[in-house]
Order: sequence, then C-alpha cells, then structure tokens
Amino acid sequence: MTALLALIACALTVHLLVHPRTASGIKVVLLTAPPVAGVVWLLEEVFKRPLTAVAVAAVFVVVVIALLGLLGHPRLPTWTKMIVFGTVPVAALAWLLVVTADDTLKDPGEDPCSMYYGGIGVSKAFPPQAYCRYQDGSTHDLATGTQFVFWVCFAISLALLSIGLWQAVRDPRTLVRQFRSGVSQSTRGTP
Repeated sequence: MTALLALIACALTVHLLVHPRTASGIKVVLLTAPPVAGVVWLLEEVFKRPLTAVAVAAVFVVVVIALLGLLGHPRLPTWTKMIVFGTVPVAALAWLLVVTADDTLKDPGEDPCSMYYGGIGVSKAFPPQAYCRYQDGSTHDLATGTQFVFWVCFAISLALLSIGLWQAVRDPRTLVRQFRSGVSQSTRGTP
C-alpha cells in the first residue's frame, strides 16, 4: 500500500512539474522538498539527531527563499539562474564522495587506508575531508580532486543563492510572484 501511495505521489508531482500553468515556486518546492524530507527523516528516525534535523529543515527554508528570489531576479539572464540547479547537486554528490572516501563503514581491514596505506581512515563532515592517519601521527589525504569540485560548486552555489536571498529581502513581492500561475492578467479580464 505504501508503494502505491508513493507511486501516486510521484505521478502527481510529475504532472504538476510538466503542467504549464503550475507556478514556478510550486515546481521549485516539488523538486527540492522530497530529498530534504528524506534527509530530515533519516536524521530524526535512524540517526536519532533531532536538533540536526531541525537545522537542516531551517537551512532548507532559507535556501528555498534564496532560490525563489534568484529565479525572480529581473536582471539576471536565465542561464545564470539555472546554474544553481547543477552546482547544488554536484556539490552534494562531491560531499558524499569525500566523506565516504575512507570507507570507515566497511569491515576493518577492507577500507583503503588499512589496505593500501597502512593507516586508519578518518572523515569530517564539514569541511568535507577524508584522510588516513598513521601510527606516527602523519596523514595522507584522500579524494583531494573531489574536495576541489565540492568547493568550486559550493562557492558558485553560495554566491548565486546570496544574490537570490538579497533579492528576496529587498523585494518580498518576488516570492509572491513565484507562486502565481502562468496565466497573464490581460487574459483574465477579457470577455
């Protein structure tokens, strides 16, 4: 029954995303909310970290406001607005690859640090970093190229979302316009 409800929800979401009269603000929320809801659920139910889940939800609200402000910015070309839809997922994937580069979840002795370098794997969530620590205290960084990709995409996303947040704070009507349907005012009043 849960699978059927999930399938119906996915079909409804796709229909709303494709429908030309669906407002862009609703489309943005439909695209971004499900993955964030999944992360919040994992943090709350699986990892038992309710404060982290609340922080993620709060950051999500700010990011959605910034994204809607960016999309409503009157002077930016469309291609600059769309860059954020590529850089944010790439940054998230790069972050995931960096923090799992040491494979500390695998059985001891199967992670790359103990198999290839003779050390112990260590990873940090933010700033994302994975490295091998040796007996003498020295370290060997893992996934340095992926760290570079993360920081480039993170910086671009942060700059664009900052522009969007500034637009939303400067002109709050920008947010309201994003939730109006695509029907123009001139076609509503004609007899």
